[in-house]
Amino acid sequence: MNYKLLLLMHLIGMIFFLGIGTGSAFYKFMADRSKNLQAIVEVNKIVVLVDWLFTTPAAFIQPISGIALAYLLNISLLEPWLFASIVLYIISGSLWLVAVYLQIKMKNMALSALEKKEKLPLEYQRYVKQWILLGIPSFLAMFAIMLLMMFHHWIN
Repeated sequence: MNYKLLLLMHLIGMIFFLGIGTGSAFYKFMADRSKNLQAIVEVNKIVVLVDWLFTTPAAFIQPISGIALAYLLNISLLEPWLFASIVLYIISGSLWLVAVYLQIKMKNMALSALEKKEKLPLEYQRYVKQWILLGIPSFLAMFAIMLLMMFHHWIN
């Protein structure tokens, strides 16, 4: 496959992960903080949808395009900066999968509360805290990967 096309795919995947993920986290955080149940429901729906439409495909594009680029450029996957990136990607992805599960549960809880005209259960706030605690290291791992990709030549 063409180097420029692979690189473009890889960069778009990174933009989706960091850009869309950061935006979704910000909107969800602000909606939850507002305590406005209608806003919480709508934002949770959007966050879950965006993860399926953009983040999930990026989760597959990133390693495929990254491994293809390494192969094309004759870079060993055991190069320290690349191996560290792979380990961080696995950590970030694992945390993200749990966060997505919580997002779906929170969306369903909020929707149920709205339909029944009830307050959000206390369990919702516990899930929000867990979601934040998963999201921060997941984001930091992806950010570190981006830095390794951009500045690995300074490390060597």
